[in-house]
Amino acid sequence: MASKADIILGLQWGDEGKGRIVDLYAKDYDVVARFAGGDNAGHSIVVGDRELALRIVPSGVMHPHVELFIGGGAVVNLRTLLEEFDALAAIGVDVSRIKLSDRAHVVFPHHLERDRAAETERSQALGTTGRGIGPAYVDRVARTGVPLADFVRTGDALAARIAPHVVDGVAYIHERLGAGSRVLLEGAQGSLLDVTYGTYPYVTSSHTIAGGACTGLGIGPGAIGRVTGVLKAYCTRVGAGPFPSELHDERGERLRRQGGEFGTVTGRPRRCGWFDAVAARYAVALNGADAAVITKLDVLSGLESIGIVTAYGLGGKTIGFGAANAAGLELEAEYLQGWSEPIGDCRRIGDLPAAARAYVERLRELIGVPIEMVSVGRERSQLAR
Repeated sequence: MASKADIILGLQWGDEGKGRIVDLYAKDYDVVARFAGGDNAGHSIVVGDRELALRIVPSGVMHPHVELFIGGGAVVNLRTLLEEFDALAAIGVDVSRIKLSDRAHVVFPHHLERDRAAETERSQALGTTGRGIGPAYVDRVARTGVPLADFVRTGDALAARIAPHVVDGVAYIHERLGAGSRVLLEGAQGSLLDVTYGTYPYVTSSHTIAGGACTGLGIGPGAIGRVTGVLKAYCTRVGAGPFPSELHDERGERLRRQGGEFGTVTGRPRRCGWFDAVAARYAVALNGADAAVITKLDVLSGLESIGIVTAYGLGGKTIGFGAANAAGLELEAEYLQGWSEPIGDCRRIGDLPAAARAYVERLRELIGVPIEMVSVGRERSQLAR
């Protein structure tokens, strides 16, 4: 009997901690698949004293039984991918279980050059990672790109190394679903960076929402099962673009310092602010999310009060997230009591300090879906359900 594919993706501007959540859930799946993006995505998993930073390979890599698949909606820098293969092989990972769709496109060095040149020439920088992702997608749409199916026939040295990993992507995913395999789909970046539904033009170049999983893998909406969204307990953003709840004072600096908020790929400091419930509700709706996971709750420990943006206004009228970049935007916020107790050893939400439980409950009320778990520390086991 055919199975349905579940999705885990970010509901903010990326950097929500999706990698560790995919890593956690992956143990119950047979396949973990990426459906969009490229090596502009950074996924970090902390196992004991080892931190594994991935850019292209799906985050289920630490589970030996899991097949790893990069779908046709992705664009792939082969040098980065092969560097990742080598690093994983060096720690004992069997990289032969990593497969790529023949329809994924290649990111070439000239894409990186075009990306960086375009960013320099813009009057207002978009804050791209400079990894050539946008130009590679432009070439795909212009019908001048190179899919892996064509590249592996070129005889290039990189082609020879990558060829054993390239498969008929549509056949692969449908065979797995048709055989009843448990399939988990992993999003890259965050919903608010979606090329159409994010804070355009300050967005990525692909569809990062649940619908993008269908186009990125070649499956119909009926093949989608459960959608779980990942939200940080506060908000961050890298680069330019609207960020209504941003803090420009010591509180924002504290969140950055305590949360280690520096980009996995670029190393750039992230902008930090309070949890934005307007943005979160918008992302929940975009994705049809069934449940949420809250990460980095521990970063808020020690604050006397914690803010949540609950509504936007403009000219005395309540507006939605679509107007997040409007001049004169007015914010409504509420402040909850903070907590001073350490929470890193909590493994049940009920074990959290009363103020932390109240904060999680308020987030649940505001976003409108159940919160399945919260992370209380960086190590992969530090999760409370």
